[in-house]
Amino acid sequence: MSGFVDALVITAVAGLVVVRQFRAARIDTDRRWWVLPAVLGVVALREPGMIDAHHHTVSVLLLAAETALGLATGAGWAWTTRIWTDADGAVWSRGTRASVAVWGAGIALRAALFGIGAVLGVRQDSSALLLALAATLLVRSGVLAWRVQATHSAGETRPAYGDVVGSPARKEAA
Repeated sequence: MSGFVDALVITAVAGLVVVRQFRAARIDTDRRWWVLPAVLGVVALREPGMIDAHHHTVSVLLLAAETALGLATGAGWAWTTRIWTDADGAVWSRGTRASVAVWGAGIALRAALFGIGAVLGVRQDSSALLLALAATLLVRSGVLAWRVQATHSAGETRPAYGDVVGSPARKEAA
């Protein structure tokens, strides 16, 4: 796949994900949540230029850092996503302000990694970014599925992440 097509795919997927994270979305635990990340990962791994042949070690280290950053971003995003169960028992999710902070930090750190690679003269392909995006989506979906299963199995009705929980009102003196 050409660099232009890779950039289009990455932009489209990231745009879709960002837009969808701030709308309430029903979580279907029976769904195959791993399919999209797996497809993105396969597309990324099929590219021959992921590792720079002239800077093999540094290129592998940058790829490992990019993938680890993707995993951390996915985990942070999943743990800052608000989940709740409605009256019908359906589970819903929506990103929070903390989710925006996780995304912002992830993008800033990815830009820093790209800058480090550029300073060191490493040729960086968009397939590394695509692989990191696949890792982000895989971990986010997996952690959310696990959180939903844990909530349903425990039968808890605790406040969801992001809910404002005030202290109980004191009785007024009569």
